[in-house]
Amino acid sequence: MSVPPSNHQPVTVDPHAIQYGVSITRETHDQVMMPTYAPMQMIPARAKGSWLWDTTGKDYLDFAAGIAVSVLGHAHPDLVQVLNDQAQKFWHVSNLMTNEPAIRLAQRLCELTFAEKVFFGNSGGEANEAALKLARRYAFDNHNEKKTEIVAFYNGFHGRTFFTVSVGGQSKYSDGFGPKPGDITHLPFNDVDALRGLFEEKGDQICCVMLEPIQGEGGVNPASRDFVQAIRECCDQYSALMVLDEVQTGVGRSGKMYVYEKLGITPDILTTAKGLGGGFPIAAMLTTDNIAKSLAVGVHGSTFGGNPMACAVANKVLELVTAPGLLSDVERKSQLLVKKLMELGARCDLFSAVRGEGLLLGCELTDKWKDQAREILTACMNEGLMVLVAGPNVIRLAPPINISDEDLKEGIARMERAVEKLANH
Repeated sequence: MSVPPSNHQPVTVDPHAIQYGVSITRETHDQVMMPTYAPMQMIPARAKGSWLWDTTGKDYLDFAAGIAVSVLGHAHPDLVQVLNDQAQKFWHVSNLMTNEPAIRLAQRLCELTFAEKVFFGNSGGEANEAALKLARRYAFDNHNEKKTEIVAFYNGFHGRTFFTVSVGGQSKYSDGFGPKPGDITHLPFNDVDALRGLFEEKGDQICCVMLEPIQGEGGVNPASRDFVQAIRECCDQYSALMVLDEVQTGVGRSGKMYVYEKLGITPDILTTAKGLGGGFPIAAMLTTDNIAKSLAVGVHGSTFGGNPMACAVANKVLELVTAPGLLSDVERKSQLLVKKLMELGARCDLFSAVRGEGLLLGCELTDKWKDQAREILTACMNEGLMVLVAGPNVIRLAPPINISDEDLKEGIARMERAVEKLANH
């Protein structure tokens, strides 16, 4: 749903509406929040569809979607309605009992994927933590206590728990916290020879291989078909589990519900989050009946996992994403966006390559713009366009998958203005 900037009304902020009568500014963040983040100066006030407005009334086109979360844009009326409906019933019951929205969501996820069992959490990190624990526990239950090795890949990202950040292959996120969990080996991404060599050396000790089908934080690097098929073959040969982290790539962003459908393989465990709730926090780990047996009663858990409000919203997200026409149109929009990006790249000597799947794209900067991804992001914000980075040399784009063609073109126009102003300085 497109909301033209000319139709919006400036947002009025009541400075007395804040607790203790203190108005909120960007500086207030630094006073009361831990220095974990360095957010932009603007403070969002409201959003609709692919558009967002700050407290001054300035409009922004959202090509970031909350880091690939708002898969259907902001304030989708159907999601607002279902959230309100569930809020009138009950908000929370804990895992001491089940609830209908959670059961229906699990059923739907099983219908849409290879899965037979589902575990719910609240974030991608939680889903990946559960997946890693399950892989280790399954090996312990079905093989032996020495089959503990986890294989992952450099520049991967699987969450911010200590376990998941250690499995993710970026030391900048895991260093400085003391001894790391052991029995984790990192290999180069898309290197079939290195993978096969490791399995030949210590395959009997490997319990699982974990990867993103498209490395998001690591540069929007797609896994090759040969690479993922080699992983599947090695896991089958050595009785290891293939764990696919589709936290960022799932729920229609690629044009399929999940990228594994494009790769010709089926994982043993899949994790999903971000787009699953369309902005409401929820995550899920999916697997088969046989593997799921290792998470018996008391082995793992989550107080808020399977929250009825989150599950009600996610049910509606899946209904909307799988409605006729939406997924099939993602690839067409992707081709339009890539074409416009390459034209812009040629005009401004900006991008050497555009890669990814569907509406998760990484734009590699040319030598002229080397290491300036953050500066380009800031320039785009100044022109009213929200984008992401994936390292110092990649601009990452993840707009809502229902974004209009007009908004895609407007976003590119704003990016061009931003780059031109940056070049002039």
